[in-house]
Amino acid sequence: MARPSAERKILHADCDCFYAAVEMRDDPSLRDIPLAIGGSREKRGVIATCNYPARAFGIHSAMPTARALRLCPQLTLLPGDFERYREVSRRIQAIFHELTPLVEPLSLDEAFLDVTAVERFSGSATWMARWLKQECLARTGITVSVGAAPSKFLAKIASDWDKPDGLTVIPPARVDDFVRSLPVKKLHGVGPATGARLDALGIATCEELRELPLERLLEEFGKFGRRLFELSRGIDEREVRVERERKSISAETTFERDLPDLASCRSALASLCERLEARLARHGHPPLAGIFVKVRFDDFSLTTLEHRGLLPTPESYARLLEQAWARGHRPVRLLGVGARLVPEAQRRQLVLPIE
Repeated sequence: MARPSAERKILHADCDCFYAAVEMRDDPSLRDIPLAIGGSREKRGVIATCNYPARAFGIHSAMPTARALRLCPQLTLLPGDFERYREVSRRIQAIFHELTPLVEPLSLDEAFLDVTAVERFSGSATWMARWLKQECLARTGITVSVGAAPSKFLAKIASDWDKPDGLTVIPPARVDDFVRSLPVKKLHGVGPATGARLDALGIATCEELRELPLERLLEEFGKFGRRLFELSRGIDEREVRVERERKSISAETTFERDLPDLASCRSALASLCERLEARLARHGHPPLAGIFVKVRFDDFSLTTLEHRGLLPTPESYARLLEQAWARGHRPVRLLGVGARLVPEAQRRQLVLPIE
């Protein structure tokens, strides 16, 4: 049984612009100029991450490289050295494990830590967070923003509250006031489509969301309505999961209006592929076993089509999409693209190619 949230102490540690931070650490001349890590414009690449001088121009992760260069022609673009990033990540994760064995990595640059039972630092989550930040900076040269809260979703929000180099603590006594004023679009799982539906209902904050009874939320959002009901009240009993092997990486969208035909599905595919590429880059481009497309039609029937031999390119996904859509020949309410990862046991046996 999950412990009540008020009894838990959860940290969320998130490296600031991680890939760019490693590059700036190793080459200080890059620190004060707009810098991005990503694919080339010629190969229709996307931005994996960028530093804060680049963000001042409106550049962000998952943005097409071509657009980033239009926004900032003087942008320095690097292809990324993911083996180097993995090595820095391993050192940072080792520091996390010095504090607690209950670490749930989310990607190369972020993790949840359950420090409820940690007795060091007089049991203070704030002092633990300060220690993490100091040790990561001293040993790796990377700044880490940390959020501390009684739940995972609040800890993650807190780590992003005062970036870069932030430290935000939400103690149990402050949870209710904090959540009441929280924009609903900050809630875990609320994407563009759900956010637009909440806008249509005139709901912008969790306090406003609380005014809707559970029955109405279930009617409007299905099973996710219960999640909205709980999160708007600060309830999130998800445990920090130590043993978790990621099997796939994907990107999907539930559309406000159903896509009527295959041509409109093809048009929506480009942005999904860009988001997926950014997520693959965020995870250090792990070895892939195959790709898949997911289509949910307007009658809520779902079909998934996989292929073990194709690379995650827009052309490959377009081929799979055409075959998947042919199974229904109906308007589409949800479209997703993804990649299956090589199992960890097999991955350890792979030798990374040297380019």
